[in-house]
Amino acid sequence: LVSVHEPLLVAVLIAVFGFLSAILQPVTGALSDWTRRPKLLIQIGLGIMIAATVGFIWAGQYVDLLWLRVVQGIGLAFTVPASLALMAIGTRHGTRGGSMGIFTTMRIVGFSMGPLLGGFLLVHFGFSATFGVAAGLVALGIAAGGVWGSEQTPLRERRKVRLFESGLFTPGILAIATATMVMAAAFSEIVPLEKQINAHTGESAIGFGLSFTALMVSRLLLQFPLGRLSDHIGRKPLVIGGLLILAPATALLATSQSTWALAGWRVMQGVAAAAIAAPAFAIAGDLAKGGGEGRQMSAATMGFTMGIAVGPLLAGWLVSYSFELPFIVTAVLCIASAAAIFRFVPETVRRTGRH
Repeated sequence: LVSVHEPLLVAVLIAVFGFLSAILQPVTGALSDWTRRPKLLIQIGLGIMIAATVGFIWAGQYVDLLWLRVVQGIGLAFTVPASLALMAIGTRHGTRGGSMGIFTTMRIVGFSMGPLLGGFLLVHFGFSATFGVAAGLVALGIAAGGVWGSEQTPLRERRKVRLFESGLFTPGILAIATATMVMAAAFSEIVPLEKQINAHTGESAIGFGLSFTALMVSRLLLQFPLGRLSDHIGRKPLVIGGLLILAPATALLATSQSTWALAGWRVMQGVAAAAIAAPAFAIAGDLAKGGGEGRQMSAATMGFTMGIAVGPLLAGWLVSYSFELPFIVTAVLCIASAAAIFRFVPETVRRTGRH
């Protein structure tokens, strides 16, 4: 393993989690539609995540980490499509963009706070305490869901559910899945390139961490307002505009010569991602058909998770040819995805009206 290119090794660890979860999400989405029990599936997924998180305490070598990431991927696959299915069922069309904005904002808070809390616990309390606390927080999520959550779905006779139904996976749904994949790939591809980026910018690990967090901060501030805005002006313009902003912001990351420049382009990526995420999930919810919410929303969540996996893996491979190449390729994909949204995705706000 030591002879393998280090960024690619890191990327594989990330990609195993993402690819497995993405592959399983349509299956768990179909399971949600069949059982009509998305809340139960969420709790099962969180329980699996607890087991995997505790397992990191005893991980002694790289292969242990790989297996634990596999288990985490399975847990995520149970949790995310069922969560979005509940959102699609339990939200109204006229406020769905804002609701999705709240949902994605809370995901960002967790994604941002995890490394900060983990670093603090590691320094002050040790390795085992870090993962023990993380598992405890997931358990708290299970308890909160049990107390305040509800299935939101009427009990009815169980019908035959096919994993893939052509009427559910429309060109619009697939274009939204592609957009979320490209978005996630664009902001996750720097993860395995920390050393290369630090060499270009002359910054330290702290500077890189601040630049990485800059995207999360801008997304955190803008996710809900832009999601709510999509309820009024339409969702499609925001998704297309976000992708067209994301393209140059991603390409220009390769030109960064300082921490401030890198952080600035990451902020722009965050603005773009905020314009894409909540409106895209809202479109998927608008297009979802009764009884098919789990499978249709799983397409959007699968795209996002696949992007988290593809971005680092693609970057870890392409950087061996040129430092700039990963960013250029992803920028081109952003433009192509914007064209697909324009061509295939209907404007659901204008088409169905506000309720």
